[in-house]
Amino acid sequence: MKNKRNLVTAILFLLLIILFAGWKFFGPAFSASQGDFFFIKTGSDFKDVQNELLDKKILSSTTWFNWASKLLQYKNIKPGRYKIGRETSLFSFIRMLKNGNQTPVRFVITKLRTPEDLAKKAGAVFECDSLQMIHFLKNPDSLKAFGLDTNTAMSAVMPYTYSVKWNTTPGKIFQNFFTAYKTFWSQDRKSKAESLNLSPVQVSTLASIIEEETNNKSDKADIASVYLNRLAIGMPLQADPTIKFAMKDFELKRIYHAYLSVASPYNTYTNKGLPPGPICTPSIESIEAVLNAPKTNYLYFVASSNFDGSSVFSSTLAEHLKNARAYQQALNKLDSSNKK
Repeated sequence: MKNKRNLVTAILFLLLIILFAGWKFFGPAFSASQGDFFFIKTGSDFKDVQNELLDKKILSSTTWFNWASKLLQYKNIKPGRYKIGRETSLFSFIRMLKNGNQTPVRFVITKLRTPEDLAKKAGAVFECDSLQMIHFLKNPDSLKAFGLDTNTAMSAVMPYTYSVKWNTTPGKIFQNFFTAYKTFWSQDRKSKAESLNLSPVQVSTLASIIEEETNNKSDKADIASVYLNRLAIGMPLQADPTIKFAMKDFELKRIYHAYLSVASPYNTYTNKGLPPGPICTPSIESIEAVLNAPKTNYLYFVASSNFDGSSVFSSTLAEHLKNARAYQQALNKLDSSNKK
């Protein structure tokens, strides 16, 4: 009878051990908030993974992690960004690491003005830092494979949301941009660009100027027609946003005459034709405004003196000067009232 009781006790004890181990392996194991991420850097070994789990206080001890890793034969360390939460078990976590099932970075491109802006944005969310990214964007040899150069590289950075692995290299990040860029430029869009005597890069360059000129959607196509008409007759674009870009001062509210002589290939007052590349990443809307610009006689435009965000268009210099004076007077009046 006593032997039977001892046997039952041993079995119960064994069951408790099994249940405890099962809970350790399959139950919630992390002191992390839902949606936290665990990062494994390129070149890390198993010891580095252990240290990172402890340093970031994701686990208070790696004892059970080590046992589970041996059980699942987790040896080949794959770098990446792995999502964890309080409901994540050791078993599912180690399987995720073993299979390299990392959660990609959701990289959203809106309006960026310079390669430095892109490098800073990428460096904040990817394993590669901003210096590595800017080195790629400023390296002619890197960009040559894409048919681009350091001036035109930003034309391939379309305003989309990209899903990219955290440990992706700058070159592969750019490949994601370029793939989307090539997809966007369908044969229909290429044909429209060709009818305007523009390449896709030139369309993006002109669209970037329009993007900086106005937030008024209804004016974009007419502004595109102004610049296309100027290009057609060999008239300088005389686009104020290119002066801001040339001066690298994007906070300028007014472009004074003294600014118009700044020495830069992006100065469209002193240089005819398009600048060497885009001055920002244009929206799809601005690109389409160029490709589908209406046929007009407009050669000039100026902001409306109503300050409603719209523009006033004209075909003659005399008419334009009249509209420009009205805007200048309204602006001076506004400045005067603000100083009181």
